[in-house]
Amino acid sequence: MAESWTFAVARDDRARTTLADGPVPALVDGEALLRVDRVGLTANNVTYAVLGESMRYWEFFPPERRGLDRQWGLPPLWGFAEVAASAVAGVEPGQRVYGYLPPAGHLVVRPERVDASGFRDASPHRADLPSPYNAYRSTIGDPAYRPEQEDLLILFRPLFFTSFMLADQVVDNDWYGARSLVLSSASSKTAYAAAFELHGRGPRLVGLTSPDNLGFTRSLGCYDEVLPYGDVAALDAVPTVYLDLSGAPAHRAALRAHLGDRLVRDIAVGLTRQTPNADAAEEVFFAPVQMRKRGRDWGRDGLDHRFADAWQRFSRVVSGWLDVRVGHGPEALRDAWLDVLTGRTPPRVGHVIQL
Repeated sequence: MAESWTFAVARDDRARTTLADGPVPALVDGEALLRVDRVGLTANNVTYAVLGESMRYWEFFPPERRGLDRQWGLPPLWGFAEVAASAVAGVEPGQRVYGYLPPAGHLVVRPERVDASGFRDASPHRADLPSPYNAYRSTIGDPAYRPEQEDLLILFRPLFFTSFMLADQVVDNDWYGARSLVLSSASSKTAYAAAFELHGRGPRLVGLTSPDNLGFTRSLGCYDEVLPYGDVAALDAVPTVYLDLSGAPAHRAALRAHLGDRLVRDIAVGLTRQTPNADAAEEVFFAPVQMRKRGRDWGRDGLDHRFADAWQRFSRVVSGWLDVRVGHGPEALRDAWLDVLTGRTPPRVGHVIQL
């Protein structure tokens, strides 16, 4: 019997990992088998593991379906897969799709709403999970896809979609009346992609980052000012929106102490320091909410084409900001996970793994 593999992390200790072998799953009518081909690993994937219980990310790829008990979790990845076998009309072997994938050799999906753009996985265990994560986009008919940009799409598409929706929500709310927009973890891909979208369109953009990342973050040119976290007191005391991507309580406390009631909005966007920050913030940004709003405002095609236009603008510059580091095989995936988890990956480096 052909073999597959699964990479998993301990839910109570994300530095403890396992690689488990198992059979390639068999199909029943209505299912298709995806072979996971090329994926990325960023701080975003660590976020999925940190919030695995509270935001239900562990539920997308249940470990028990792969012979593992529930002490283990499969952190979701973004990337490309190929249809290896199919019992579904319109989903053909060899078709290449982009989407939410397990850290594993294969994934069984139950495609529904099949059309030229791809399909949705209607597997029962995913039915009440956020629908944007269940879409698999065919490379044919995807307005954002370019073959030569696959690695950029792997590393940035989900992050850039979050950034695109975040920037859109800020603009949609007339910048919340602020004169300054402060982003923490400013060297992170999600932060600087949002800054790229917002720069020059409204209030002053200020990035906060660690001293080690000051040079890189300033070199991007998408912030009006970049400060180390220790210099929060240098911020102008004007009406300010804080977009928190760091999850560090001390950063929020310093900002609140300095700005007082001039901090007009405090929004948790994500985290890179493995400290859930939703409770401390005034509100939490969740991209699918703004996506649903714009789906109603613009329609699905309108949203797709606006995203594709924004992506093409961003992709023209981001290739100069990134060094793609390609690994091969499950062991390289584990190495990349540990590098990102422990903060050993420089902001210029993006991990792509060919499986």
